[in-house]
Amino acid sequence: MIDPIFILEAVVNGILLGGVLALLALGLNLIFGVIDIVWIAYVDLVALCMYAVYFLVAVYGWPLWLAGLGSIAVGAVLGALVHVLIITPILASPPINQLLATGGLLFFIQSAATLFWSTDHRSIRVSMPTLEVGGIFISFTRLLAFGLAIAAMIALYFFLTRTYTGTAIRAVSQDREAIALMGARPQRLYLVTSAVGGAMAGVAGALLIIQYAVHPYFGAAFGPLTFMICVLGGLGNMVGAFVAAFIMAQVISVGGVIVSTEMGYVIAFVVFIVMMFLRPGGLLARRE
Repeated sequence: MIDPIFILEAVVNGILLGGVLALLALGLNLIFGVIDIVWIAYVDLVALCMYAVYFLVAVYGWPLWLAGLGSIAVGAVLGALVHVLIITPILASPPINQLLATGGLLFFIQSAATLFWSTDHRSIRVSMPTLEVGGIFISFTRLLAFGLAIAAMIALYFFLTRTYTGTAIRAVSQDREAIALMGARPQRLYLVTSAVGGAMAGVAGALLIIQYAVHPYFGAAFGPLTFMICVLGGLGNMVGAFVAAFIMAQVISVGGVIVSTEMGYVIAFVVFIVMMFLRPGGLLARRE
């Protein structure tokens, strides 16, 4: 019989994990919702941002908060470069060509990271206390990452709803032809969207490097889970991705305590398949 306190602790850890997963999914969903292209290599861009934080802190001695800001800048630049060099030339191509192009970028990033930095696991040791609340142990590092992830998502929400550029981005995601007739330039908005999505990857990279070690194949660990969350929530549906992230995080965390860590991911995959049969358009898709 499993002690209920362990289940409760798993629920809390699931909530903390859900915040970071939601941040990953929202960045990817923002890009898909506006540009209508799935960046297969999105989490590998996050890994590059994690490397940026690691080297800025471990090699150049930057304070962690400043390296985190550097990660956001690196992510924004990478997002813009990917858009200009890879996405723009294939915007009019069939979806399979788009997937192959971003999939090729994934293998390029993994191979380049292996060449330059080997397959060593690199991490930043952050000395923070572990909180005990009612017999539940909570990592302050994960709590901090959760709080910053929520703050970043709130900032994204206000950017999309309270600024002219954000409003234009939402408009172009709904009707590309109409927004062009109103004087806005869709191509410019696509570039801004890619940069914003890249900046979100930078935030995620800064929050993940203080919890996990980075290596060239880090994207293989979080990439499939991020896509699963996006599909479960409904591709392009920001609210759906937010809800799906916390659902999947709870399944993984609680399932890991009840059965095993590996089985937690298996159960999450089974839940995903069942939900795709029940709600093929996503959790919050409207019924026809």
